[in-house]
Amino acid sequence: MTMSAQETTSTIAAVAPPRSFLRRVWDSDVFYSFRRSPVTILAALVTLLLVGASVFAPWIAPYDPFNPASLNLMDGFTPPMSSSMSGNYFLFGSDHQGRDVLSTILYGSRVSLFVGVSATLFAIVLGVSLGLAAGYRGGVTDSVIMRIADIQLSFPAILIALLIFGIARGIIPPSRHESMAVWVLIVAIGLANWAQFARTVRGATMVERQKDYVSAARIMGVHPLRILVRHILPNVLGPVLVIGTIGLALAIIEEATLSFLGVGVPPTQPSLGTLIRIGQGFLFSGEWWILFFPAVTLVLLALAVNLLGDWLRDALNPRLR
Repeated sequence: MTMSAQETTSTIAAVAPPRSFLRRVWDSDVFYSFRRSPVTILAALVTLLLVGASVFAPWIAPYDPFNPASLNLMDGFTPPMSSSMSGNYFLFGSDHQGRDVLSTILYGSRVSLFVGVSATLFAIVLGVSLGLAAGYRGGVTDSVIMRIADIQLSFPAILIALLIFGIARGIIPPSRHESMAVWVLIVAIGLANWAQFARTVRGATMVERQKDYVSAARIMGVHPLRILVRHILPNVLGPVLVIGTIGLALAIIEEATLSFLGVGVPPTQPSLGTLIRIGQGFLFSGEWWILFFPAVTLVLLALAVNLLGDWLRDALNPRLR
């Protein structure tokens, strides 16, 4: 007795093993758009390279640039790809104190990435929380939160961060300024960027709260906090992820700007902005590499993260699929 084609297909489908998680990710629309974009692949590789190099800086850096015992003034102002008078080789050259520029970039990137990622996460948590409250409650809560956001968005983020940083340093005792500088910088940048997350989440929450599944949860007596966390929040995370990726690039640039102005991390914990500020003083005296390589690293890092954010925005937009 022979089986029909429909029965054969059903039998094969029944015995076929389910696709693995990695296979489902590989076949997804988002990853398909990633594979089809050479610019995005290049941006991802640059980001992974810079992040990996900064994370493993203590193991891959040729020298420890912040150990005074290892510094030699005879290594100062050594040009790139050459050896100093003491015989040490410097791929990116050395600065005025004899520190290896490549090693300072690797260690400085760690500070820039830590501040940028932490500030962005802080801004996301604060902005999403206030956006959910404003969109779900409405009324006075919505008006107060959105007016504060409107006022903040009318000023440049870097100016707000400077103001918050100055107020915080006035409150913290002088003896703890250096130890608290990184955390104050994270809070300042985070408070300067929460408004855009709050406005986006608030608009998405106002749409979601009108849908049937939210009304059904209300009728069943589900607590509003549970509705926000379990039902509404997962449906508004797409735009937050896109804004967060782009916001990470902006946070890294803002940290570099504050450090360049001398109000960021202390010299004992230099970031890319601090290295650029140091190199700027030697630009016109011929030691161009002290400024050039940290600046190029900052541009590549911010550009790569920004390109990933642009790709994510297009990949998660159903109208462009």
